[in-house]
Parts: sequence; structure tokens; C-alpha cells
Amino acid sequence: MDNFSAIILGIIQGFFEFLPVSSSGHLILVREFLNLDEDNRLAIDAILHLASSLAIVVYFRREILALIQTLLRKAGRLPVNEKDWTLLLALVSGTVPAVVLGILFESFFDGLATMLVIGIMLFVGSLFLMFAEWRYFLKPPQGQLTIKQGFKVGLFQALALIPGFSRLGATTAGGMLLGMTRLEAARFSLLLAVPITFGLGAKKLLELITGSSVVAWGPILLSSAVCFLLGLVTIRLFLFIIKKYSLWPFVWYRIVLSLIIIYYAVLVAV
Repeated sequence: MDNFSAIILGIIQGFFEFLPVSSSGHLILVREFLNLDEDNRLAIDAILHLASSLAIVVYFRREILALIQTLLRKAGRLPVNEKDWTLLLALVSGTVPAVVLGILFESFFDGLATMLVIGIMLFVGSLFLMFAEWRYFLKPPQGQLTIKQGFKVGLFQALALIPGFSRLGATTAGGMLLGMTRLEAARFSLLLAVPITFGLGAKKLLELITGSSVVAWGPILLSSAVCFLLGLVTIRLFLFIIKKYSLWPFVWYRIVLSLIIIYYAVLVAV
């Protein structure tokens, strides 16, 4: 992989990972349309996922430090902020469904990574976001985050195992359906991404290290740096849009893109 390809992939992952439009779907599409030369795709995916999780950790460093402190205080049987403790348990319970399903059906979901499936799931996901906004309008959010809500958001996160659905879209819309505010759902969704993206990146990186392939670390590290820096900016952009507007800008983008992809996939198939 050359430096140009590395920068392109870093931009795609760093930007679309933190918007509810499916970063994995966009990576597959970019690789398809640009015919990117990648000798170490496994390494690239691993490092990009690690860079994405690092961007979230840096952005939410205060919240994450508070959660770590809460865990340590709880282990030492000291008083803790109950809201932070609930958030921590909600994140743990929300991580379980996607991890279990991902381990059991990884090869099956990997086999769905085709242009047609991505196009269809982008469209289906946009309908899900529409429904969440409609319910949000009819029934404004009420109450605080609970552990049970966290687990249910984790079930929505499992939908993102299907290429093109979008993990961030599934969890943010799912949180809204469960009674969270848009901003609360978005922030919880981003924090919930850390165990998944870090775990996936670490798993692929371990497979790479124990493998026999030669890795071109230069372009890969360049790609991860672009992903990390752009990710910090995009997280702020996403939270701004969610707070000031809604999910509707992403709905329309997904619909237009899905129709283009489906048309192209059907045309090529014919």
C-alpha cells in the first residue's frame, strides 16, 4: 500500500467511523471503486480500529478517568458516584451482545460484505433512524440511564455486525427509542464503541503478529495518524449536529447513497 492509499483509508475511517453512516461500508466501497492496492489489509483494519478507539478515549478522557476511578473506589469499598457506577455497568452490559454474536457468527457476517448488501442495509438503517426520530417526536425522552437500557442498546449494536447498517446509527437511534435524549444516546454510543473497536483491533493485530506476512508499517502508521486526528474533529462535529439538529441529515445522506450503490450493484451484476 502506498502513502496515498493510506491517507485515503485513514480519512474514510476517521470521518465515517464517527457518523451514523457505516464506516465499514464506506471502506469496502472505497476499496472497490479505487482498486486500492493493499498487501496488508488485516494490519490496516487492525490499526485503524485501534486509532478510532484511541480518538474516543482522548475525546472522552475525563469521563473515562471518572469511570476508572469509580471502579477502583468500588473495588476498595469506598463511596462512589452512583450515576458513574450505573454508566459503567451499562457500558459493560451493552458490550456483551455484540461480542458474543460477533465471536459466534464472525465468518457469516464477513461473507455479507458485498456492495448490494451494503446498499440495502444503508437504506434499511435509514428507515430505522427515521422511526427513532418519529418516536422521539411523539414521546420525548424521560428518566435517566439504567443498566437495563445499556444492555438493550447493546442488542441494537449487534445490528452493526451486518455491513452497512452502522454501529453508531444503531446505538444512537436505539438509545433514543429507549428513552434517552439524542445527545445522551450519542455520547453513550461513542463510549460503548471503545471496547468493541479496541477489542476488534487488538484481535486482528494479534493475528497479524502471529502470522507470517511482512507488514509495511510506514503507510499503516500514516493511515492511523490521519484516522486519529480526523476522528477527534468528527466526534465534535457529530455531537454538535446531534445537539443542534437531529439524525435527519444522516438519514437523507444514507438514502441517496444507498440508491446509488444498489443501482450500481444491480447494473454490474447484470
